[in-house]
Amino acid sequence: MFLPPKPIYPVDGIRTIEALVAPHAQPSLMERAGRVAAEEAVRLTQDRAGHVLIACGPGNNGGDGFVMARRLLQAGRNVTVAFADDAAKLPRDAAAAFAAWRAAGGETVSDFPAAPANGWALVVDALFGIGLRSPVTGRHAQWIEALNAQHAPRLAIDIPSGLDADTGRVLGTVFHATTTLTFLALKPGLLTHDGPDIAGVVNVHRLDIDPPNYLPPKGLQIQPGILKPLLKQRLQNTHKGCYGDVGIIGGARGMTGAALLAGRAALKLGCGRVLTGLVDDAAPAVDFTQPELMLQRPDDVIENATVLALGPGLGHGEVAAALLERAIRQARPVVLDADALNIVAASEDLRALVAARTAPTLMTPHPGEAGRLLRSDTAGVQSDRVASALELARTFNAVVVLKGSGSVIATPDGRWLINSTGHPGMASAGMGDVLTGLIASLIAQGWPAESGLIAAVHLHGAAADRLAREGIGPVGLTASEVAEASRGIFNAWTIQATKGH
Repeated sequence: MFLPPKPIYPVDGIRTIEALVAPHAQPSLMERAGRVAAEEAVRLTQDRAGHVLIACGPGNNGGDGFVMARRLLQAGRNVTVAFADDAAKLPRDAAAAFAAWRAAGGETVSDFPAAPANGWALVVDALFGIGLRSPVTGRHAQWIEALNAQHAPRLAIDIPSGLDADTGRVLGTVFHATTTLTFLALKPGLLTHDGPDIAGVVNVHRLDIDPPNYLPPKGLQIQPGILKPLLKQRLQNTHKGCYGDVGIIGGARGMTGAALLAGRAALKLGCGRVLTGLVDDAAPAVDFTQPELMLQRPDDVIENATVLALGPGLGHGEVAAALLERAIRQARPVVLDADALNIVAASEDLRALVAARTAPTLMTPHPGEAGRLLRSDTAGVQSDRVASALELARTFNAVVVLKGSGSVIATPDGRWLINSTGHPGMASAGMGDVLTGLIASLIAQGWPAESGLIAAVHLHGAAADRLAREGIGPVGLTASEVAEASRGIFNAWTIQATKGH
């Protein structure tokens, strides 16, 4: 259950590792990649007889395809290789792989082939690898469209052609894989932005190499193992004062529910008390759904809470800005979300105050809010989500989660993580408020800022995943249901982590 985090490398990191390994690799990395790809093809077609179609491109990704084809041919499989480029212009290793394929009796076709009568058993994309930087057009784009139209499993070698390996952006026409076999390590583009919708099931094969031995990764895919050291059973001799007070500031007129959702989520994750400061003077004096919440004046909450979370339903008026400034000036952890982020983005003074803080600052923007904070726009943020998250973390000296498909967590010192839990059913009102409450609760209980943010983001998505498996969602899933499920998963993690202690 508690698997360690998985390393992620951008393209320049993969190239560095390849340059260090290649001179001594026997057999070559391309030979290893093609062998592993052939084994994956056999696995994917074990219940499907018939021909395998491999579309090879003009670079080393095509070379992997030629090795794969040769291996399958030698194993007695029917293989068709489509290759429309100039073999004389192939890179050295790919040219050698092409020659070995031909020497083994293999042939290539230069036009996209018609499917056999019983269809293809598998279609394989070996057109473009991780070095692609410009949109796929022309014949290659037509081939990708034809591959996508086949009624067969679709395997991408290393990266789906047309997907930017660093950013997850689609470059022109893109291959929609049902499985992606990627080599050495995960790439950011497989895990964020459009990557999760394009790559299908992602399998990593290290090719008998341990990449961190050659280059320590700055990026990690979050796994529960990263949280295990902080999951501890509570002592019997304890009381609510041991687990901190979360202060929620928000809930302007018409948005009271946002602050209450955040407060309820914080309470369910185990903080001692939740002090909820509702900005709306006409707000109720008690939350009858969750009467354990202490509804107080916002000023009193700011003075007394262990950690402050501002933004859920905060609004944008002078009162909201004044409360935000006062909270930022406190020497205690602050979680900034939603309206709080937009107020900071619009004020030079508040931007400077946040950046100058010495107590932990945690920020939870979605791409639109991130664009305003970076004086950019949503498209600019999404064009490179990892870079955008890192810039936010540096600019505001904060631990940041850039929410979205493959949420990116970044730290001011340049480290980053990608979370892969969660599903599209979480695109509904109140989910961000619940996340804010989960984060604040862990920080109030003494978790370090970075670890608390990582745990809350991973838990938030894992709770939604569990609910979907149980038939609750994905469509129609509510934030309240996720808060409830988060409690159960967190307790299960704690029990599992502390067995035998």
